[in-house]
Amino acid sequence: MFASRLSAALLFGLAASPVLAQQTNMTDVPPPPAGLAQPAAANRGVPVAKLTPAQRATLGRISDYVNSIQTMVANFTQVGPDGRRTTGTLFLDKPGKIRFQYAAPSQLEIISDGDSVAVRNRKLNTQDLYPLSQTPLRFLLQRRIDLLQDANVIGVFQDPEIVSVILEEKRAIGGRSQLQLMFGGADYTLQSWTVTDAKGGETTVALDGIDTSRKPDPRVFRINRQGVVRGGPR
Repeated sequence: MFASRLSAALLFGLAASPVLAQQTNMTDVPPPPAGLAQPAAANRGVPVAKLTPAQRATLGRISDYVNSIQTMVANFTQVGPDGRRTTGTLFLDKPGKIRFQYAAPSQLEIISDGDSVAVRNRKLNTQDLYPLSQTPLRFLLQRRIDLLQDANVIGVFQDPEIVSVILEEKRAIGGRSQLQLMFGGADYTLQSWTVTDAKGGETTVALDGIDTSRKPDPRVFRINRQGVVRGGPR
């Protein structure tokens, strides 16, 4: 039971977990397409010294774009490993803070306060806590990141419409996982990401209505550690 909850938790994509999610209005849909990009480097860790100048430039532009974002409010659509879809609002404030506020009638909340990730089910009055440092989305939540230095890049893809980089997280809870970040080919705007857990399950989050000028209320990132049943690891 714990393993299945943890696999979903790796993305903060827990709405796909039947144990944690209390969802309605779910539709079977395929994940967003990854485009027809040809891999510039894929399937294995890529030593920085072996990256081509074009690959290095792509990673540099992605790093610059991610670093330019310090706050964000956006709508999200999440597709879990079973094809079920949920929606909600994302709040982000670097370093380390993110909140997935799932649309009603879902009772799920996922909050990172910079140190821990809390997965709370208000209906069941349970809360799981995980260290942020062992989740793949830590790459997105660092104040600054240099993908050439700070990440294990296993794939770089580029075509006129899609730019994508795949990172491997070896320290993830539950086993090795991968994070694929998708950007617009013209302006490198973040469009979506997909986390693949150690068992091959994929959860995709697509963004729209992105506002990087709005600073979320700090209170949305507070984790209530009182008055709930601890449902996570002991």
